[in-house]
Amino acid sequence: MPDTLTADVLRNALVVAAEEASIVVVRSAYSTFIVEGSDASAALLDAGGRLIAQSMATTLMNSMALKVALPELVADVPLAAMRPGDVYVLNDAYRGGVHTNDLLVYRPVFVGGRPAYFTAAMIHVSDLGGLSAGGMAPLATDIFLEGLQLPPVRLATAAGIEPTVEAILRANSRTPDKVMGDVRALIAGTTVAAARLGALVEEYGETGLAEGVDAYLDHTEARTRAALAELPAGRFAASYPIDDDGIDTLTPHHIRVALTLHPSGGAGAGAVVDFAGTDPQVPAAINASASQSLAAAVFAVRCFLDPAIPMNDGCLRAVDVRLPPGSLLDARAPYPCGGRYVPIYAAMEAVFQALSDAVPERAIAASGILQPFSIAAVGAPYWIHLAYDFGGVGARRGLDGPDATGVHFGIGRNSVPQVEPVESRCPLVVESIETIPDSGGPGRFRGGLGSRTVYRFLADCHVTTRGDRLRLAPPGRDGGLPGRVGGFYKRHLDGTLERLASKVNNVRFGAGEAFVVETTGGGGIGPPLERDLAAVAEDLRAGRVSLRGAVEDYGVRADADGTLGRDAA
Repeated sequence: MPDTLTADVLRNALVVAAEEASIVVVRSAYSTFIVEGSDASAALLDAGGRLIAQSMATTLMNSMALKVALPELVADVPLAAMRPGDVYVLNDAYRGGVHTNDLLVYRPVFVGGRPAYFTAAMIHVSDLGGLSAGGMAPLATDIFLEGLQLPPVRLATAAGIEPTVEAILRANSRTPDKVMGDVRALIAGTTVAAARLGALVEEYGETGLAEGVDAYLDHTEARTRAALAELPAGRFAASYPIDDDGIDTLTPHHIRVALTLHPSGGAGAGAVVDFAGTDPQVPAAINASASQSLAAAVFAVRCFLDPAIPMNDGCLRAVDVRLPPGSLLDARAPYPCGGRYVPIYAAMEAVFQALSDAVPERAIAASGILQPFSIAAVGAPYWIHLAYDFGGVGARRGLDGPDATGVHFGIGRNSVPQVEPVESRCPLVVESIETIPDSGGPGRFRGGLGSRTVYRFLADCHVTTRGDRLRLAPPGRDGGLPGRVGGFYKRHLDGTLERLASKVNNVRFGAGEAFVVETTGGGGIGPPLERDLAAVAEDLRAGRVSLRGAVEDYGVRADADGTLGRDAA
């Protein structure tokens, strides 16, 4: 058993190997969203499919996909058939993947003549077909409309990329050169991580590294169970709605969860997160694959634990997630999975609310979430801009919610690309980016504000959106009020605004017209009339609340000398 210092050095070395891989992918990729938004993930796994380490920027939804899909790869390509230099790829949502545009790439690392570990990386490549450019198909009724599907196949050997696979990828993309640039970046990332892992084998030896990995996972499991042991035992149920599925715009869908803490009765026994009762899958793009729903549940639980606990297989041992087959959270072929953000964020919110009931002192109100959209050329030569704007976070017990950051676990380092690079690569101007006053749910602790971004187009283009919480506002807690709902809008040449549905496909905009993205604010906690007057005054000064909002939402009055007051109840 390694000593404490050696163990810490090894643990950090494993994380750094994954982190370096993700940086290499970002620096090498061609797609704007990856280069400017740093949306790349990398992980180290062993041949048994255990998640050992992930890059610091890696989102759990991505590392969970890399974990769940690895056994599927090994089932199709046995370890004995793999050779040094081989690289494999898949994107099958029903076998651990995410959706068609997310490519999962694996490189086996040989120790003692056999694959003992895998380095893995994934990104959302620029385009792999489907109803609209960039992998956004919000009105897809089956997965075939979302783009090219890849079972586990060999992507490259020591001699280079497989020509047949490259031909297939190019033939199914509107931006073939960018896609192949992204693919080469993924391969480069796994190569760098494999070299770092090989160096650790040299340093610690085959047995020493294996023992160090086992100790790391056991250490993480013990810390996770100890943190769960501090939460109160019991069963806590909650649900959260989805606005609509994009096809039927009037009917909501529901995610339901029952969270049981310490199910076996012993201290540190763990948690069961059971989504029984969740609505069934639908022929619309609001379903999720199992790996994404597992990630949502684990992430939500981890938000109530010590944030310093590492994320690896040891953590996963302590949380038992149960997904109803054929539900919105565990879709089966041929139901579409591209809109996975919608159900998994509802699942995450449901777990948050169940845990808020269990631990009221750590409660959080519901949040506005990310609103993905794509802007693309109407024809060749194609250009594509993929982006997300974020809603306000729900108020926490004792704290206002952060503005326009969203409670999210699905995005990379920067998430929202910077304005200047986007304007230099696409025929558009970002006219403004601002937070929206009064959009945070009023409360003793105010919800975070939503944002407004305006894109004015210099050429005709298509806009595709995939939003939610744009009709059913995120509720407050304990007397707090809901956040203000956002929306997608088309600003015509005469300045009039036309509200778009939350999920639309290839809406044509003309040059000079503008696309307006407004995100939803987070819910508040506690009665608004209990908010401290000094906090209201500061919100007024900072522009987070208007004078009208201060009067109507918080019951204050402005005295002749400019100070704020509040009449006694």
